[in-house]
Amino acid sequence: MTSTKAMAVPPAIALAHIDKRFGPVHANKDISLEIEKGTIHGIVGENGAGKSTLMSILFGFYQADSGEIRVDGKETHIASPTDAIRAGIGMVHQHFMLVGKFTVLENIVLGAEGGFVLNSGLAKARRELERLEKDYGLQVDPDAVIDDLPVGLQQRVEILKALYRGAEVLILDEPTGVLTPNEAEHLFRILKQLKAQGKTIVFITHKLKEIMAVTDRVSVMRRGEMVATVETAATSPEHLAELMVGRRVLLRVVKSEREPERSVLEVKNLVVKDAAGTAKVDGVSFIVRAGEIVGIAGVAGNGQSELLEAITGIRPPFSGEILLNGKPLPCDPAEARAQKLAHVPEDRHRLGIVTSFDACENVILGYHGDELYQKGIFQDRRAIRSDTEKKMRDFDVRPQDPYLRLGLFSGGNQQKIVLAREIEQDPDLLIVGQPTRGVDIGAIEFIHNRLIAMRERGKAVLLVSVELDEIRGLADRVLVMCGGASPANARRRRPRSRSAS
Repeated sequence: MTSTKAMAVPPAIALAHIDKRFGPVHANKDISLEIEKGTIHGIVGENGAGKSTLMSILFGFYQADSGEIRVDGKETHIASPTDAIRAGIGMVHQHFMLVGKFTVLENIVLGAEGGFVLNSGLAKARRELERLEKDYGLQVDPDAVIDDLPVGLQQRVEILKALYRGAEVLILDEPTGVLTPNEAEHLFRILKQLKAQGKTIVFITHKLKEIMAVTDRVSVMRRGEMVATVETAATSPEHLAELMVGRRVLLRVVKSEREPERSVLEVKNLVVKDAAGTAKVDGVSFIVRAGEIVGIAGVAGNGQSELLEAITGIRPPFSGEILLNGKPLPCDPAEARAQKLAHVPEDRHRLGIVTSFDACENVILGYHGDELYQKGIFQDRRAIRSDTEKKMRDFDVRPQDPYLRLGLFSGGNQQKIVLAREIEQDPDLLIVGQPTRGVDIGAIEFIHNRLIAMRERGKAVLLVSVELDEIRGLADRVLVMCGGASPANARRRRPRSRSAS
């Protein structure tokens, strides 16, 4: 009898035959999906598989060309996020939608102030916020300013904001992309608590370990289609990776033994200070040699970003020396490039690309004066297009459209364009920050293989990543940063296969 009743309960969300095109790009192809109430449902797929498009349709950012959405068994027209919120659907975006100068409480009520008398609305919101914090274990100071909070607490505010608006279904898009491992573990505890309280969670990620750890069911998308929905307990990371990519994926880094050669990069007693005079990098010294990958590990915010910016000429050092091939590196990114240094920045949107430019323009950023791209005093558009097409083929960028605006590419394909631009310059030293942030499993395998190929060609690679498995898998030597202090050389390891999933 109980089983019959359970079967009669409609799914929290049912999508039927959802179809969506953006010009020639068929983003969602006749997708049907059911998400059961009170479960954590994972959605995985390569970058560009259509996951974010599908969830954007569910949350009202986009309108499907055809298909139907049902919420609690009732057909629901969702033409805007307001409609989605009214239907009990909330979304926590990969890039938070918070006003940095406002307090937590002000962000919670923004857009839902509750009438003309703001003070009474805030008082009511404060009481409701206290209830939500208690019920779901989401403690945060309501009077704290958002800009003063770490990213883990900012994400908590986003979740509270959705709950305050009555969300019964919560969509999280790549929620751990900016979190430390401890923050990610705390998020998982929060999600399980939400599930225990009857909420339904849709969890979009490319990290298969997270899918296995936190979800009840998982749906796999590939090239705009829904290819499988399975019980998490009945699958494995290897099986999911194969479903995502359409072939077997090697979930470990394989590299040969290699003795490093001459010193390429030397950093001596480097000190980097911020605008307030605080040392963000304090007396750091190390070398990187030809034919090796040196990894810098540590919790984000311990000086890694400032270190990379100083080496690449973006930020002036306070004191110390930086030598490339025995010559001082100038504090100028263009001159550093001229000395055979290439840089894949940690934050591609801030330092690596211009999303309003097309792919062609991004491929030549920083190298637009090269002879390859010039025809007299003018740029050679045909040569630029040809070079962009080649890089797109070689780095498997999808779609392979040189004139598509870069903001329309998925994060993983944007990252491939940055990597193609920098690696194909054949640098002596490649600086890479967070190479696989927001990147799917197939692209991770591709990027790792490219970095290993640089090492095999005798290039020096300096890698910064918050992913410890990635550092351990790729690096020949590991340096650890804490509080901006000098990295400690980890024990030299013999190269071997390591898990990188």
